[in-house]
Amino acid sequence: MAQSEGLQSETLERTPLFNFALENKAKLIDFAGWEMPVYYTSIKKEHEAVRTSVGIFDVSHMGKFFFQGKDLVKQLQFLVPSDLERLKPGFAQYTVLLNETGGIIDDIIFYYQGENQDGQQQGIMIVNSSTKAKDKAWILKNLENTSVELIDNSHLVLISIAGKDALNKLNTLVEHDLTSLPTFGHLETKLLGSDGFIARTGYTGEDGFEIMVEKSIGVKLWEKLIDMGVTPCGLGARDTLRLEANLCLYGQDINETTTPLEAGLSWLVHLNSKKQDFIGKKILEEQKKNGVNRRLVSLEMKGRYIARHGYPVLSNGKVIGEITSGTLSPTLGQGIALAYVPKSLSKIGQQLEIEIRGKNHPATIVKKPFYKSLNR
Repeated sequence: MAQSEGLQSETLERTPLFNFALENKAKLIDFAGWEMPVYYTSIKKEHEAVRTSVGIFDVSHMGKFFFQGKDLVKQLQFLVPSDLERLKPGFAQYTVLLNETGGIIDDIIFYYQGENQDGQQQGIMIVNSSTKAKDKAWILKNLENTSVELIDNSHLVLISIAGKDALNKLNTLVEHDLTSLPTFGHLETKLLGSDGFIARTGYTGEDGFEIMVEKSIGVKLWEKLIDMGVTPCGLGARDTLRLEANLCLYGQDINETTTPLEAGLSWLVHLNSKKQDFIGKKILEEQKKNGVNRRLVSLEMKGRYIARHGYPVLSNGKVIGEITSGTLSPTLGQGIALAYVPKSLSKIGQQLEIEIRGKNHPATIVKKPFYKSLNR
């Protein structure tokens, strides 16, 4: 039996790869309404597998929206702060959906595929599972008077493979040579003899790919990669890996009350390009001109203390913020965390304190990222 005590499994959704987790006695959790493996062996072992060789993640719970329309890119421009018209076919943009106050509805990746034979622009958007319904409603509301069509293909299998050996493992199973595929590049190819979509994107800080295929091919691919020695990984390692790489988690580090400029995502806000109006632009222009009041910073703990989500952040004994994400870094062997603090206290080297079980422990603001791979 899988370790899923306390779960009301009949109320949770499951991906097409769920049976593998069940059969291999994975530790299961309720993640945004999905019954998902948090680990198969241990978070540390799976984390180390990705950092030193290669691991795979089942991320089929993510939302997968396919778009087509004659003016698709032009219409999507209004929903995000990034200039999507700069994208060439076969490239992608990490960006965010914004509300009217510049808050982040979700962080997404848009993959632009170019035009089909009918002159329709095509693209794929990957969104978070916890916000899929909200995102879909927001997008449809803002595109209702356009020719753009949204097709929800969330039934497809989505597998992430990451690590220095990811390329060599995956290359043996696809028709195209992926060696020259750039970061954030993507293509359609044959995978185990069937159609598949592959992008050189990921959420671990290592080189890697995300593969989207039909259910039957996804199950075969997963089993084939396991047979090739690739380590299956759960959501626990995915979280520690992304935090070491300073990648935000929606719902913790970013949400509808945080703007991309506050969250350190200014590189995806293209205010100085030819990009026209977009939702939340006025707020971001004001923040760009006058500065933000707070910033998301990276913190290193002194010693092996662990700052968890929600723990208070203090300066001179006064609470100034709280931890959004925190863990004991398996790679660095010390506590790392993210937190929003006032701009005046956000410089690198700033000394702060974290309250842990009633006692204050020192922490220092450090340069991002905590960890940078040599393999990228």
